[in-house]
Amino acid sequence: MSSNKVAKKIRYALRFMPDSMYIQMNYFAHFKKFCNLSEPKTYNEKLNWLKIHDHNPLYTTLVDKYEVKKYVDKILGEGGYTIPTLGVWNRFDDIDFNQLPNQFVLKCTHDSEGLVIVKDKSTLNIQKAKEKIEAALKQNFYYIGREWPYKNVKPRIIAEPYLEDHVDGELRDYKFFCFNGQPKLMFVASDRIKNATKFDYYDLEFNHLNIVQKYPNAEAPLRKPITFEKMIEFSKVLSEDFPHVRVDFYEVDGHLYFGELTFYHFSGFMPFKPSKWDEIMGSWLTLPQRK
Repeated sequence: MSSNKVAKKIRYALRFMPDSMYIQMNYFAHFKKFCNLSEPKTYNEKLNWLKIHDHNPLYTTLVDKYEVKKYVDKILGEGGYTIPTLGVWNRFDDIDFNQLPNQFVLKCTHDSEGLVIVKDKSTLNIQKAKEKIEAALKQNFYYIGREWPYKNVKPRIIAEPYLEDHVDGELRDYKFFCFNGQPKLMFVASDRIKNATKFDYYDLEFNHLNIVQKYPNAEAPLRKPITFEKMIEFSKVLSEDFPHVRVDFYEVDGHLYFGELTFYHFSGFMPFKPSKWDEIMGSWLTLPQRK
């Protein structure tokens, strides 16, 4: 078992610990200091403050990978910007694989762990896929990082078409950090399918920034996506009602797809190198009044 999986099991075992205590424990493990929740200044501190104090009930809908598509379609209109849903099920055994195409993706709607990528249905190990999906369905993702919107998301399974951009030979993720409707910077996640994930941060002119967070930068410069300006436009309208949210997109052969909305980047537990970016991004995040 990987160290990452062990850590998640430990966190889940601590699910009876109060949120503030749990947050302090995890924050200290990553930053070697406690989180300033009374007067937060940095980006990561403010994310953890938001977990405790900003409980907009809409967030639960927006972190649901199935329900969020309805919200996005309503805002962006008819344009095929959300990935089609091929099916939605409460149980793995309800899936009729004969009705699915040769290539598809299975996702759990309530977390980031339940993911099965199928490039050739004839080679799919259904039993192995079932074990992975059913294990994810049993887990309440809220207890991993105390991201409260996940606590009441109904665990379901959806299938989507397998997507790959033939220009880059992979599916890159374009993730925009937005503050009260204003995107400030973004990063590109690449090489994930090779299990060699790279993160590259850019400003909104697509100038590469000297930022490293968890994963190294790509060895070669990445191309600017064709739909980059539209990504900026859409990230503004999708984020305008929230103090902070990360808006994610894909580009497939020149077509823009919405990915997801993320309210707590790395759950507020991941340092930046250099650390000044934690302070810079923290200055962009204006916290709402406590209710």
